[in-house]
Amino acid sequence: MALVLAVGAAVAVVADRRGAGVGTEVLTAEELAPGPALGQAGASPLASPPAATAPSVVLRLPGPVPSAGRGRFGYDDRTGPVLGDAGTLRRYRVAVESGSGEEPGEFAAAVERALAGPGSWVDGGLRLQQVPAGSRHDFTVYLATAATAGRMCAAGGVNIRVGGRPYTSCRAPGKVIINLDRWRLSVPHYVGAKVPLSVYRTYVVNHEVGHQLGHRHERCPGRGRAAPVMMQQTLFLNGCVANPWPYRDGRRYAGPRL
Repeated sequence: MALVLAVGAAVAVVADRRGAGVGTEVLTAEELAPGPALGQAGASPLASPPAATAPSVVLRLPGPVPSAGRGRFGYDDRTGPVLGDAGTLRRYRVAVESGSGEEPGEFAAAVERALAGPGSWVDGGLRLQQVPAGSRHDFTVYLATAATAGRMCAAGGVNIRVGGRPYTSCRAPGKVIINLDRWRLSVPHYVGAKVPLSVYRTYVVNHEVGHQLGHRHERCPGRGRAAPVMMQQTLFLNGCVANPWPYRDGRRYAGPRL
């Protein structure tokens, strides 16, 4: 029985094509246990820097954004197309926290669009494919409420708190964790520049998957230029222009490494 309810015609086309199998998972206490705070031993070098206050954002979609869940996830339990033409095949699963107000099939379709490109990581001699929950996989892309994302990231050694609350998304070992707040709200400097929500979503998927593929943070290469996808665009643009893609005009686009 189809469970996917598309929010627009474009989403409906993808979701209908992909079907609607759903599996479930409950995170263990260990996976949700607090990890080291930023700056302490064991903290990830990819963690976001703290700030005095968390930026305010303007709601981009109707309805409240759930701030916490129970750590139970539903999977989009289907096999997707192979993205990319050649290279090593990396398999990923897609899971959405129950009670988030998001459907696994819709989220999986958005992840697929971000990773399919053109301009995504598959342009660099890499192939990606979504697989069902019980299949052999290299990593899982999670969409989690802010509270759950904060605990999952901390358990992986990454502090995503800004102004005392979970703000960014992260990559932990084998987990690409997208914060529901950012998925639904984007960030102030994107909103202020009238950058579409779909562009931010493409950016955050490619940024965190980039960490999973071994890429580290980069800096803005110059005012007015496109921001590298591995720049922390969720926190700032520093004079660069929002950009969701790691490849531009068929070439890897990068900035100075941090």
